[in-house]
Amino acid sequence: MAIAPLPAGLYLRPQRDNDAAFLAGLYRTLRDDLRMLEAEYAFVEELIEMQFRAQREGYGQQFPNAMYFIIELQREAVGRVAVDFGHNEIRVIDLALLPAARNRGHGGQVIRALQLAAAQTRAPLTLVAALNNPHALRFYATLDFTVAQTTDSHALLIWYPE
Repeated sequence: MAIAPLPAGLYLRPQRDNDAAFLAGLYRTLRDDLRMLEAEYAFVEELIEMQFRAQREGYGQQFPNAMYFIIELQREAVGRVAVDFGHNEIRVIDLALLPAARNRGHGGQVIRALQLAAAQTRAPLTLVAALNNPHALRFYATLDFTVAQTTDSHALLIWYPE
């Protein structure tokens, strides 16, 4: 089930309960910051698991109506996108890809599909990016997002349909 057209071989499907192992593994690939801690392996792994649970619970509380999709390439799971279709905006809560799927245009294709959905509903597409992640900030700038607001650590980015 695609929410908007995607290139051949790439599509979104609803996240299912049996995706739990994939999602935990995907999250682990995103936490190199915790792996750099000078601590025992078991402690770091437990910390990563705790952070994964906290993220899941936090998203559920903050965005109770969010929709979660698995990004598949040639029927293989390569990532996840979480989206909240609100009354006044469409918010990308999370976009994550496995290392092998990064920097290959897949994330951009997913965002463009969400931009198309936003344009069809005449709603802005928003997301939050960490200011200490210049790669993400550049990525979203190439997709015509602008900074709407900043805090000490994050930027609210927004894309308006034409």
